[in-house]
Amino acid sequence: MPLTFNLRQLESDDVNLKGEISPAALDLSVSDELVHVRKNLAYNLTISRVDEDVLVRGCLSVVLDCECARCLKPFQYKVLLQDWMLDLPLEGEEKIVPTNDSVDLTPYVREDILLEFPQHALCEEDCAGLAKGSGSRGSKKQRGPVPVDNPSVWSELNKLKF
Repeated sequence: MPLTFNLRQLESDDVNLKGEISPAALDLSVSDELVHVRKNLAYNLTISRVDEDVLVRGCLSVVLDCECARCLKPFQYKVLLQDWMLDLPLEGEEKIVPTNDSVDLTPYVREDILLEFPQHALCEEDCAGLAKGSGSRGSKKQRGPVPVDNPSVWSELNKLKF
């Protein structure tokens, strides 16, 4: 079910919309294998008529199920648009075209939510990734020099004196 409001309701007073909408209704299918949208998007919006425009203000939030790009550990990432605002013109070249006096906010919400998705999801800023040799996830960076068990071929060349 799309997120819509009726323009005729704005003739008398502001319209308040509060609720949740499913990822399927928002068409939030993401091609990123590390980011999954499984929970509903919550919204709390106030819609006002300002001259020849419609102003939508409010809060949008959704919790994403992610996997760290470095260590593959699952974690949750909250997308929160606290002071979201949208201006919809009713006249001019960019005017909105209502369907049966209803305006669908779904494409605008989808676009702004998708722009807030993490581009490189990390469980922690300093995630070191998978530990070498151990196969465990999420080890922290080692401090100091890393011990070398087998000297490289290049180290033997450094011993030559010309």
